[in-house]
Amino acid sequence: MVSIDEKIFSAWLTAYGKAWEERDSRAFAALFAPGALYYWTPHDEPNRGRRQIADAFRCATSRQAGIVFAYDILSVNAEQGMAHWHCEFDRTTTDRHIHLDGIMRIIFDDEHKGKEFREWWHTDEPCSEISLEDHS
Repeated sequence: MVSIDEKIFSAWLTAYGKAWEERDSRAFAALFAPGALYYWTPHDEPNRGRRQIADAFRCATSRQAGIVFAYDILSVNAEQGMAHWHCEFDRTTTDRHIHLDGIMRIIFDDEHKGKEFREWWHTDEPCSEISLEDHS
């Protein structure tokens, strides 16, 4: 039976942030269940499973440096958590400092791995500089 509390959710979010900051696709994918669904935006098809999640993560972070991730927990219940997150990094292709701000909701399995991840976020990066590869 799934049993998530604030301490478990905080540890998961800390590991998520560390994997992003270190651009560690293996550690990032390990946070998710083997068949997890990762919805990068509400309108795109999800990345399915650890391999697709790792590949999308690797692509998205390949042009990021000096990554700093932070979060605030909004809610937690036995099976899911919601957080407000913030991230900033340097875009290596444009030398621009980028800020992201978003909300995430994670539904967990019995092993405290994310089985469904949804996020909604915004960036201060000009649309003309955002590559479609950064979000798929």
